[in-house]
Amino acid sequence: MIDGTAGVSGRRDADEALLDNPQALAEADPGGMLRHTASAGAQVRESAALAAEANLAVLADDGRPRAVVIAGIGTAGRTGDVLATVAGPRCPVPIIGHRSAGVPGWVGAADVVIAVSASGRSPEALGAAEAAHRRGARLVAVGAPDSQLQSIAEQARAPFIPVPRRAPARASLWALTVPVLLAARSLGLVKVNEADLAETAARLDADADRCRSAAESFVNPAKSLALGLAGSIPIVWGSSPLATVAARRFGDTLSANARYPVVTGALGEAGRGRVGLLDGVFGGLAEGERDIFADPAEDDGESTRLRLVLLRDGGLNAEDDTDEPLAVEERRADAVQTLAERRGVRCDVVTAEGGSALERLASLIAVPDFASIYLALAHGLDPMAVPAITEMKELSNQ
Repeated sequence: MIDGTAGVSGRRDADEALLDNPQALAEADPGGMLRHTASAGAQVRESAALAAEANLAVLADDGRPRAVVIAGIGTAGRTGDVLATVAGPRCPVPIIGHRSAGVPGWVGAADVVIAVSASGRSPEALGAAEAAHRRGARLVAVGAPDSQLQSIAEQARAPFIPVPRRAPARASLWALTVPVLLAARSLGLVKVNEADLAETAARLDADADRCRSAAESFVNPAKSLALGLAGSIPIVWGSSPLATVAARRFGDTLSANARYPVVTGALGEAGRGRVGLLDGVFGGLAEGERDIFADPAEDDGESTRLRLVLLRDGGLNAEDDTDEPLAVEERRADAVQTLAERRGVRCDVVTAEGGSALERLASLIAVPDFASIYLALAHGLDPMAVPAITEMKELSNQ
């Protein structure tokens, strides 16, 4: 055995039949990642209730901040992307994600730092919280109760919003995101009301039901998406800023849960060069040599091809001051679908639904979250346990 592969198991080819066997799925998912992911709606409700007890109103006492820094890594860092997107281009102050220890050098008393860590002990969040307190910036902390992060918040007399540790961080996106959004609401930066939260939670509940393990592949959108991606190199592009956040989230979960390499980003970025991937050795060149009568089950490792996943938003209001007009985003999405079709590159489309930016974002995240887990299980991988992460932590700590 090659050094470093202890605990690594699974199969190169996906077992499609396993996905329609609920008992086998349960046995292959000992950590309960499917169950944790299905709790997204409950996370929204519980986090909103916990945030309501944190006296966030004190944040408004010193008025509007000069800037807001969201400090965290991994899923915690994604909360800053969600906040910036939900706040939109009309947000009166910059919202800046910070994914390393400490805070930017310019942060001072005029600013707000929101430190986020599911465990409450990540060096990035702890360093940011300490630096914010030292510099006199307003601080909000979001993390596990009775953690180091809570201790720092208490020393700084800053609001602390607890996030119960019932799931790994990557399955706790909504538990981490809702407190960040409600802190920003107290600062007057976003318009997220109780109806938005309730509708978002209901959307997540409905998608969890559609994606449940007992639902067969032909009616389960997450299983269908997982099977389409099996054995491919996924490219996930978002048609709008909101859809791009969802695309990058899908990249996170595909990498961590299913261990798939993935290209993610915005269609605007793709048009500046990355769309050329559709012409490349895994795109049009590979598809042009494929025998249309060949049995896909007989493909070997040399036939790996691209699979495009397009997340389309469509927008809520075409008159909003967005970075680009809605019509431009829609034409670009149509163009990329046409390009993929001409080159024989298969394309899956997930379309946003809902009456608020938050609910639309949830509708673009929920099914892909489940798909990443089903893809892992089809390959015999435990989505909860990632040996490489454990080994990297051990080596880094040395």
